[in-house]
Amino acid sequence: MTSDQNEPKSATDLPKAEIVERNGFSIIWVVPVVAAAIAGWLVYKKVTQAGPMITILFTDGKGLQTDQTVVKYRGVRVGDVRQIGLTEDQHNVEVKARLDKSAASLARDGSLFWIVRPEISAGMVRGLETLVPGPHIEVQPGSGKEKHKFIGLNKSPVAKVEDGGIDIVLMSPQLGSLMIGSPVYYRGVEVGAVQEYVLSDDALTVNLQVHIGPRYVPLVRQTSKFWNAGGMHVDLSLFGLEVRALSLKSLMVGGVAFATPDPPGQPASRGLEFRLYDKPKDEWLAWLPKISLRAQEK
Repeated sequence: MTSDQNEPKSATDLPKAEIVERNGFSIIWVVPVVAAAIAGWLVYKKVTQAGPMITILFTDGKGLQTDQTVVKYRGVRVGDVRQIGLTEDQHNVEVKARLDKSAASLARDGSLFWIVRPEISAGMVRGLETLVPGPHIEVQPGSGKEKHKFIGLNKSPVAKVEDGGIDIVLMSPQLGSLMIGSPVYYRGVEVGAVQEYVLSDDALTVNLQVHIGPRYVPLVRQTSKFWNAGGMHVDLSLFGLEVRALSLKSLMVGGVAFATPDPPGQPASRGLEFRLYDKPKDEWLAWLPKISLRAQEK
C-alpha cells in the first residue's frame, strides 16, 4: 500500500449532503389538527344536544353521584346529574340534572321524579338493575307549563291500572302484615292485590287501595265482607291445636280475603269503601253465591 493511499482525502473530495427545502404543510401536524377537530365536534355536539337544567329536591340522596347518576324515562337515559348538595336549610338534598334536548318536554309542571334503588322484600324484587351501576332517577312526564324545579317523591308513584278491573278501598285500624303487592283472595284464588296504602285524613284508619282484576269484578258487591287473611292462624280447642294459613305467599307478605253473600247484592262501584275485619265470621265462610264470570271475559 502506497503512502498516497494512506493519506486522508481533502474536505473538497468528501461527498456533500444535499439539503432540500420543503415548503407547505408537514404531515406531522395532521394528528393534532385531527384531534382538535374531533374535540371541537364533541363539544359542539354536547352543546347542541343539551336540554334544560332542572332542580329536584329529595329527602334522601343516598347512592346518587355527580356525573354518574342518570335520569331515565321508559328505561332510556334522558339526562345526567351534574350537581348534588344540601338546601340552605339543610332539610333536603338538592339535585341539579341536565336533560337532553330531546327530553326537554319532561321539564313540565306535573312531572314526577323519584329515585330507583334495588328493593328486595318477601313478596317482590324490584330495581335489581341498579345493583351494579347504582340508583338512577326515573321520571313520569306531566302535561303542564314549562317548569325547572320539582319536589322528588320518596317512592315510585302507583301506576294507574286501566285493564277493566276495579279499585276499591279497605279501611283497617292497623296495617299489620299487609304491604304493597299483598294478594287478595276469593275462595283461595288470587283475584287482586294491594296497590297502595295511606293514613286517612283523620289518621284513625289505614286506607288500602285494592285493585281487583277484570275477570273477577262481578265478585265484589256492595255487601261483600273483607278480612285480613295474612299470617298464620292458630286455634286451640279441646281437640288439639289447629294451624292454618291461606297460602305460603299470604304467610310471607300478608293477604286479604273476601266473601259475597247469597243473593250477591248490587255491584260495587269504583272507589267504594269497605271495612277490613281481623277475621271472618263463620257465616261469611258459608256463603255460596252463584256469580257468572263468563260475561266479564267478553
